Amino acid sequence: MPQRPLRVLHLEDSELDHELALAHLRRGGQVVDCTRVESRAEFEAALAQPWDLILSDYNLPGFSGIEALQILRQRGVDLPFVLVSGEIGEETAVDAMRNGASDYLLKANLARLAPAVEHAIEAAESRRARSVADRELQSSREQLSALARHLQTSIEAERTAIAREIHDDVGGSLTALKFDLDWIRRHAADPAVAERAVAATELLTHAIDASKRVMHNLRPAILEQGLVAALQWMAGNFERRTAIDCRFRTSHDSLSLPPGVPLVAYRTAQEALTNVSKHAQATRVHIELTVGAGVLSLEINDNGRGLTDADRAKDKSFGLRGLHERAATVGGWVDLSSGPQGTCLILSVPLGPGEPADSVDSADEREHDPSAWTPL
Repeated sequence: MPQRPLRVLHLEDSELDHELALAHLRRGGQVVDCTRVESRAEFEAALAQPWDLILSDYNLPGFSGIEALQILRQRGVDLPFVLVSGEIGEETAVDAMRNGASDYLLKANLARLAPAVEHAIEAAESRRARSVADRELQSSREQLSALARHLQTSIEAERTAIAREIHDDVGGSLTALKFDLDWIRRHAADPAVAERAVAATELLTHAIDASKRVMHNLRPAILEQGLVAALQWMAGNFERRTAIDCRFRTSHDSLSLPPGVPLVAYRTAQEALTNVSKHAQATRVHIELTVGAGVLSLEINDNGRGLTDADRAKDKSFGLRGLHERAATVGGWVDLSSGPQGTCLILSVPLGPGEPADSVDSADEREHDPSAWTPL
């Protein structure tokens, strides 16, 4: 298959130097289709056509190779640019390379022109390939992040649906059954039947309590009371379950927050405390919730053993990774620092402009929580 000619734009005011450069390129084995221009206007007009390479003299009447290079970069055209000059100082050559020139050489050393051109074209192709790969990688990362956020949202929606099913169907049936057992106990003529009804009622009570715990884990109804109340409850419950000292502090007694933010903050604290109880070997945990400068900040500190690099790199370490994606669903982010003295996790969520930071939640203002139904 015949080789496609190398399309070269030559910025050169000397016809003799132009022919000499072509001769050296052809001697180096290049098949060249070259166009010579010698002014700014001709150069700018020629850039509308496709080129493989630009050769440029350094000094031209009323124009220079450096200016040509700047025009090329301003237009965002990624072409190999080789600067050729009768004389060029080292400082000028370095400045040209810093501004994006592929190579420079003296007209007295044109024997190096063909290899320089070949190398410049290969470097440009490699650069373009990297650029395409980087764009594809960035696109893949964005798609993966969007998928992770979608999964987080889908998980919460599924949790809400399951919690609703438990409340409406299972919870309602268990409650009705409890009433029936109590009726049997009150109307039983045989004491043994009454005793068995009492025992069954106790088992049923345990089942109702278990369903409440499942519903709470799926969709915390405590959030209906506001994020501050929910985190206070979480800290107290964590301390009772684990015997780890857990303190909660807040800059506001109550908060009115955008939809979705309270649940993200609650799940973040829940995941952090779960990790503390399972892995940290801590004796103390501090939870602090603040709002300032239009940003909600939730900080969880413990005095445990800290996270090692191996802990963070675990293939199945999805909890911490999920926190980042969950925070992104409300435009927030998570910062994690850890050392021998413990671990600090901070959730930051920018609040919308004009978003009230210090006000009392009301039933009308709060987003409806579909899991906050009447008690079983």
